[in-house]
Amino acid sequence: MKNELFSVGPLTIHGYGLMIALGILVCIFMGTYRAKKHHLKEDAVLDIAIFSILAGFIGAKLLFVLVEFDRFLEDPMQVLGTEGFVVYGGIIAGVLAAILYCHRKKLSFLEYFDLLAPSIAVAQGFGRIGCFLAGCCYGRETDAFWGVTFPEGSFAPAGVPLIPTQLLSSAGDFLIMAVLLIYSRHSKKTGNTGALYLLLYGIGRFLIEFLRSDDRGTVGMLSTSQFISIGIVLIAVGMFNKKQRKKYT
Repeated sequence: MKNELFSVGPLTIHGYGLMIALGILVCIFMGTYRAKKHHLKEDAVLDIAIFSILAGFIGAKLLFVLVEFDRFLEDPMQVLGTEGFVVYGGIIAGVLAAILYCHRKKLSFLEYFDLLAPSIAVAQGFGRIGCFLAGCCYGRETDAFWGVTFPEGSFAPAGVPLIPTQLLSSAGDFLIMAVLLIYSRHSKKTGNTGALYLLLYGIGRFLIEFLRSDDRGTVGMLSTSQFISIGIVLIAVGMFNKKQRKKYT
């Protein structure tokens, strides 16, 4: 609820950027720690993280431009210069970057996807806290006791109690991380942990969209993210089914 946390001389530390940075650092630390534990290449994890993060920022911004395309045509620099991002654009671009890297280095993408899936979820959890501090990705108006009123200067409407969808999303992301860590200890099939991440995140994102009130684009009766969520869930189901078919062939 306070995006400008403090200043050091001319440098202002923003809550959104700080949470994104913390999420990235925790993601990389967790990934490299677990790589060593699972006898995978730590340097490959670091490379994948760097390339995927860079591609993710670009992809998240590009999808935001597509969602806000009419506004982009009117004032391109205003849209490009905002803090607006669409998470799914980042996930898709980041995964594609990881696939290309693994293909080039002759590594198993699914092994590293399984390894990094919990790290991705925890990074998203921190990112959503950043959204809460900035006031973006806000929910509908509510009379419930847990409604949050944002101050002037936030992206959210000021002075109106809103559903804290950012914190609900953050809690969901951290819960997904915990589930994936537990599941990965017992699953012996490569690709299943990554598939479970896609399944849980896709379902969670589809549901949370019903509570949001910010302008985020539509595809028919669905929000853009709900439409993409359906595709993500279908991919996850397809990954699980492929593994099951191999088991019986």
